[in-house]
Amino acid sequence: MTPTTLPDGVHQHEKVINTIPGWGPLSIGIALIVFAPCSIVVGAISGANGPILIPLGVLMLIAGIGTLFGLMAIAPNNSRVLLLFGQYKGTVKRSGFVWVNPFYSKKRVSLRIRNFETGSSTKPETKNKEGVVTQPKTRSAGKPSKVNDRDGNPIEISAVVVWKVVDTAEALFEVDDFENFVEVQSEAALRSLATRYPYDSRDDEQSLRGSTDEICDRLRDDIQERLEKAGVQVLEARISHLAYAPEIAAAMLQRQQASAVVAARTKIVDGAVGMVEMALEHLKRDNIVELDAAQRAALVSNLLVVLCSDRHTQPVVQTGA
Repeated sequence: MTPTTLPDGVHQHEKVINTIPGWGPLSIGIALIVFAPCSIVVGAISGANGPILIPLGVLMLIAGIGTLFGLMAIAPNNSRVLLLFGQYKGTVKRSGFVWVNPFYSKKRVSLRIRNFETGSSTKPETKNKEGVVTQPKTRSAGKPSKVNDRDGNPIEISAVVVWKVVDTAEALFEVDDFENFVEVQSEAALRSLATRYPYDSRDDEQSLRGSTDEICDRLRDDIQERLEKAGVQVLEARISHLAYAPEIAAAMLQRQQASAVVAARTKIVDGAVGMVEMALEHLKRDNIVELDAAQRAALVSNLLVVLCSDRHTQPVVQTGA
């Protein structure tokens, strides 16, 4: 991932730090909290050692409580970004029960794979005054984006983007809200891609409908290029909806039907001409009947009518001489 430079010249790149298991500090913290009142009581009873034991007990109580603040449990595929008075110190990616400096402030960043559909909107969770979640975080269904393709035809298009965070420092410090940044930049990349290709193409030219794999790979690369500064890796980008806009859908459907009819009739005519040629050669080779030019023309005409007609023909049998 290409490093970026902040305005103050300091680049925030992820630094993974090692931690120690939390069970030892937990035992020490509990022991300090338990023995602190004992020290205070003994110091209060014994007047000679009071000036030493009472402050020592208070310090033990503060140290024990502070030790407990350094404990944290990290689930798999999660991380904690550690800050010390606003300065980035590192990221913990080790899952389990661990202990760090109690003065570190911890920000949770998920490393799990996420996906979303372009055109959807996210509504954040709401809490009351007591901090209880009254409405959970929700996401609306994706709405296709309406853009013009390279030929100027209005189309509706949407895509599903699969991504994950690979650099927690860049995700938190290089952009304001990395989740919103991913959604907005993916939408912009999809719109830009749709304007560079036609919806459909009758030759070998790449199109949105005919070159799905190539278009999806190009979309993934375009989104990844826009998200380099956000510490995000795009795993997959697939077009989930592609259609003409409603105002031209009927006209485009008629054009597609006309093209299909023309292609089908062309195939039928090619086959009919080949069958007529084969019939004439067979009659001539086996001397079944001698046909002059007028009879050959009539035979060719009748055979083409029978073979190229889209309805069953009604033969007329000549019984006279």
